[in-house]
Amino acid sequence: MSRTTNQANGDLLREFLSIADLLEKPRLAQLYAYLARDGDATVQELMDALDLPQGTAYSYVKRLVDAGVLQVVSDEPPRRYAAKDIELTVTTADGGREYTITPALIDAVGRRETDADINTYIDRHGIAGLATALTYTVERERGEMSHRLMARDLDISPLAAEIILQALRPVVHEHFDIETSGG
Repeated sequence: MSRTTNQANGDLLREFLSIADLLEKPRLAQLYAYLARDGDATVQELMDALDLPQGTAYSYVKRLVDAGVLQVVSDEPPRRYAAKDIELTVTTADGGREYTITPALIDAVGRRETDADINTYIDRHGIAGLATALTYTVERERGEMSHRLMARDLDISPLAAEIILQALRPVVHEHFDIETSGG
């Protein structure tokens, strides 16, 4: 099917805004991350797994389906929903840095409400800082990086580096192929 340039740009803008919404609302991020990590689920399964009230769960699912980041995979009752893959690369205005928004980053943001270390890191360094820390955590878990090198590169204390590396470790192991013998 053919689309005009304005429609394509509108779709891209809608996708960007829906991803931004996920990054700003940890409970939405948790729901998306759960589906991205564990596969499709019904609203009832989401309510049970994420301890969501019924109205909230239906509202979140509808919102994420409308935003285009969830899809209905079974129309027969009860409906099942699945996360669509997200990979969006954003370049800073000065062109100096690129950040890729992935399900792993959305999962890390979703843990903000339940992990004080991730919450503190986001408060101090923002989502972009968390994305950078996530990249370092992957390298650390693969044995390619130490907390001291991360601290030096990012101009943070070695203790702060170690704390966020430990907090992001479960996210990395759920979303990336990491050899168990690594770092």
